[in-house]
Amino acid sequence: MKSVIKKIGDGVFAAEGSVVRLGTRQISFLKHQAALSARKRARICTHRSNEDAVHEMLIAISAESYIHPHRHPGKAESFHIVEGSVDVVVFDEAGNIIDVVELGDLSTGRNFYYRISENLFHTILIHTDFLVVHEVTAGPFRANETIQASFAPPESAVDDACAYIEGVKQLVAARNYGRGKKSNTLP
Repeated sequence: MKSVIKKIGDGVFAAEGSVVRLGTRQISFLKHQAALSARKRARICTHRSNEDAVHEMLIAISAESYIHPHRHPGKAESFHIVEGSVDVVVFDEAGNIIDVVELGDLSTGRNFYYRISENLFHTILIHTDFLVVHEVTAGPFRANETIQASFAPPESAVDDACAYIEGVKQLVAARNYGRGKKSNTLP
C-alpha cells in the first residue's frame, strides 16, 4: 500500500493511507513546492485531520521564508531536523532574545532535536538554502490560537520583516542575548 499525497492548500499537502512513507522523493517535492509557495514553505501533514490530538508534519522551509515570532498557548512543539541547519530563537514578552537553540541534521554536528514546552515566543534563522524538519505538536489546529508577537512585523510587511530578521541575526551572531542586557530588543 502506497500513501497518496493530496494538495489541500498553498504549500499544504496531506499524506493519505494506512501506512505513510516519506523519503527523499517527498523531500525534493516539498523543497520544490516551498520555492513556488508565496510563503516559501511547504508541508506534508501525516495526521488525518485538523481535529487530531497529535499533528505530525514534514516541512520544507526556504531560507527566504519569514516565520513571524509566535507562540502556541497550551501546546508543546518539537522539531527533528531532517536536512539543513537552523537557530531557533526564543524571546521574552518584550522581544528580548532569551535563548538560541542551534540545530542541524546529523552531518552538522549540532543537536538535531528540540522541544519547546512553555508558552514562549520563537522564530527560526535558517542557515542553509532549505530546512527540512519533522514537526510534532498537539492538536487540534486552530489558526486563531497561534499568537503572533506584537514586537515583530507581520509577514505582510516584507521590507520590515527582512530588516527585523537581519537585526535578530546580528544579535545572535554577536551573542548579545540572555545576559541581562537591555540592548537586545529590536526597534
